[in-house]
Amino acid sequence: MSSKKEVCLSGTGVTKVFGFGSKKTVAVNNIDFQFHSGELVSIVGESGSGKTTLIKMLLGLTSVTNGDIFFMGEKRDISSHRKKKEYWKGIQAIFQDPFSSYNIFSKIDSVLLDCIHMRGGRRLPREKKLKMMREACSFVNLKFDEMTNKYPFELSGGQMQRLMIARIFLLKPKILLADEPTSMIDACSRATILDMLLKLRDEINMMIIFITHDMGLAYYVSDTVYIMEKGKFVEHGNADEVVLAPKADYTKKLLSDVPKIHEPWDFRKSGKS
Repeated sequence: MSSKKEVCLSGTGVTKVFGFGSKKTVAVNNIDFQFHSGELVSIVGESGSGKTTLIKMLLGLTSVTNGDIFFMGEKRDISSHRKKKEYWKGIQAIFQDPFSSYNIFSKIDSVLLDCIHMRGGRRLPREKKLKMMREACSFVNLKFDEMTNKYPFELSGGQMQRLMIARIFLLKPKILLADEPTSMIDACSRATILDMLLKLRDEINMMIIFITHDMGLAYYVSDTVYIMEKGKFVEHGNADEVVLAPKADYTKKLLSDVPKIHEPWDFRKSGKS
């Protein structure tokens, strides 16, 4: 990724510690990073590597123990609810489990209207709001007229993930954090969701951070790959460098665990019978 691209999100010495004394756990350990506008970054690591804790800190859902996070060149200030809401206009997320991402008491119309209002469109005429909601649903191959007056739990998992992307279409954030967004849906829907996210990135120059354990996905979609092990970034660089010429032993281990079509699978390496 060219250094001429604007740095939209960065951190220095970012650390998260849970607990105290002998029960202390360092989930994220003194990491630095720079993410650029329009860039697609993958953060790859196994469960427990600190990926999700990092995402929650970037979103402001979990406090930072030490270090600083910078948004659009300014030190982030989310010290009040108003400032946090303003920050969320520029940074949004799609999570692994679509079923836990919605208020079960809010109809789909309300979910989409909230996005329009968050972007300052509260006073728009009702017809204009309906047009925007139809456009957002159409972008993700949903028909708004079939969604209206339904609750999210009445949709399939794939439809719910697409509705999440429709929200992003309306909000148009500078940064999208996608935490394993395709892991709970079938392969066909997975490819569709990825294509929609990439199309959205291109349309609004949105920076995307994928959180994944899937090296194949990271290589396929990413400009830059960060490898995370035990709370630290052990390697990062452009996707070709990291995947085709890995330096860290942990990166090599992750790559060795990826099944290859032309090789027989050796289940002994994973300890499974």
